Amino acid sequence: MKKTMIFLTVFLIAKGLTAQEVPEEKLRQGYNYIPTKVYSAEEDARILKMYEGLRVADVSDGLDMVGLPNTGLVDPSIQACWKDPKNLTHQFRGIAVTVRYVPTQKTDRPAPNEKFQEWEGNFYNKYSHEEFTKLIRPGTAIVIDDVEEKDIGSIGSYNILAWKKLGAAGVVTDAASRDTDEIEIEGVPLYLRKKGRGIRPGRNEIESINRPVVIGGVLVCPGDVIVADGDGVVVVPRYVAEDVAKYAREILDKDKAGRKDLYKSMNMELDKTVK
Repeated sequence: MKKTMIFLTVFLIAKGLTAQEVPEEKLRQGYNYIPTKVYSAEEDARILKMYEGLRVADVSDGLDMVGLPNTGLVDPSIQACWKDPKNLTHQFRGIAVTVRYVPTQKTDRPAPNEKFQEWEGNFYNKYSHEEFTKLIRPGTAIVIDDVEEKDIGSIGSYNILAWKKLGAAGVVTDAASRDTDEIEIEGVPLYLRKKGRGIRPGRNEIESINRPVVIGGVLVCPGDVIVADGDGVVVVPRYVAEDVAKYAREILDKDKAGRKDLYKSMNMELDKTVK
């Protein structure tokens, strides 16, 4: 019996099925089981180079080919806020920096004799801030897990443009944005579930930065590759990113060649999707 138990324990350890030994005190304080891996700017740039021009469809097929069918396909209700059918500037590829906002339990209005703007500014600075902007660098995809059930415009025309100035390639949220007319004019790629109106103070607060989040039913870890276009959004786990890109590139090249021949046979002018 003892030998059987020893064998079972070794088997479970080999399979990675035993619970990690974490002291009760640490568990009560909150404990993260999925580590955040940190990548250098050079590593991110090298991966993004492999994804240049790749479409969501190509990447989805690439995930199939590495044995991850249906992995990374974000709920199709999360779509582009705006589209540029001519130059396709709504498309983007980026490396995920994640942020999670949750419903607040803080008071939703100023205290007596407190001016609204003072209360609002204090709420932004203490509870619903944007410290994640320190992590933005060229090619960053900002992925925001927010409160989809409420009418909260966590993203607006000012802050999303400021994120772009810092290097963000695009933004994905499972909730809402406001100022969407201006965001379209600004040309910042944004993928969202719905359009909203309310400000963050009194409605949500920040829970974590650069931790795993769930967007449209898909796990997104910091450093994952995000690809977004008119078909929606796909998330590529970083550990398979290189292989997926290689397969996706082969698929795209074949598709371009085939469609280019069709264009020529039909006397159609070649556009950027086949060049």
